[in-house]
Amino acid sequence: MRANIGIDLGTANTLVYVKGKGIVVNEPSVIAIEKDTREILTVGKEAKKMIGKTPANIIAIRPLKDGVIADYNTALAMLKYFIDASVGSFTFLKPIVVVGIPTDATEVERNALHKATLDAGAGKAFLIEEAMATAIGVGLNVEEASGNMVVDIGGGTTEIAVISLGSIVLSKSVRIAGDELDEAIINYVKEKSGLLIGERTAERIKKKIGNTWPNDEYDNEEVEIIGRDILSGLPRNIVLKGYEIREAISNPVSKIVEQIKLTVEETPPELLTDIVMKGIYLSGGGALLKGLKELIEHETKINVVVAEDPLTAVARGAGMVLDKVKILDNLSKLHK
Repeated sequence: MRANIGIDLGTANTLVYVKGKGIVVNEPSVIAIEKDTREILTVGKEAKKMIGKTPANIIAIRPLKDGVIADYNTALAMLKYFIDASVGSFTFLKPIVVVGIPTDATEVERNALHKATLDAGAGKAFLIEEAMATAIGVGLNVEEASGNMVVDIGGGTTEIAVISLGSIVLSKSVRIAGDELDEAIINYVKEKSGLLIGERTAERIKKKIGNTWPNDEYDNEEVEIIGRDILSGLPRNIVLKGYEIREAISNPVSKIVEQIKLTVEETPPELLTDIVMKGIYLSGGGALLKGLKELIEHETKINVVVAEDPLTAVARGAGMVLDKVKILDNLSKLHK
């Protein structure tokens, strides 16, 4: 029997949903290759451990940037690896694969991802806007004549959309998300403490004490890190507090929230009434950032619902869309 697969090919992580099995792959979107031969050494978690630690003959690559393919050959190799890991490389019938893509992806970017999916072993390939996949994945009835609003904050992009009758009414795709928060933390620690840290340390800080809303609990959380002193070049320990990280990430967070507010302001009144009744649905890794729900509620005056299992919403929705005849028909027309 042919497998139906939904893939969230994210800048930070790739998730694969197989119909009847659920999420079967959840790995970092990183591939390690031998520099001269381009031989694939490892993919996913093991490859991520190598970032910043590889010898000269090995490079660890993130093949996606801002949610789209930045390095076609390595993205293809990674996609093939994850599809094979999901259904096996010796299946008689090639799977039907639906892959999420940012709403503002160009025609060139869409064609590259569509081709890569087919080349990686898909029998049929469809692309779905990540915002639509998110809405389906969190359980919203996107095919009814009612407004739904979703915000998906991933690693490379933040997808914001209002959906009704199986289509996106209006959307914004902001190339500011988790990676930019990590970069802001790196810059803050460098400027305030004279310490150099890497991506993985910044991500750990974000997950441990990152927050966007002032309160005593968040303010006083702390994490100890080791970095390299800019002046001496020697290792040095420092302790960071929650209020410092809120300051560090305030600029990219405010840009994301501003786009959410603009989307609300541009939403037709009848659909906005529906959204006020249901709430704004928040998903992706950014949904786990402490205080973000409260910040968005404060700025928009609309209740925010954090999706159950927010990290898997896009992959689940991409897999579930194969049962949505009207939406699938729209996707088919896009790829003719």
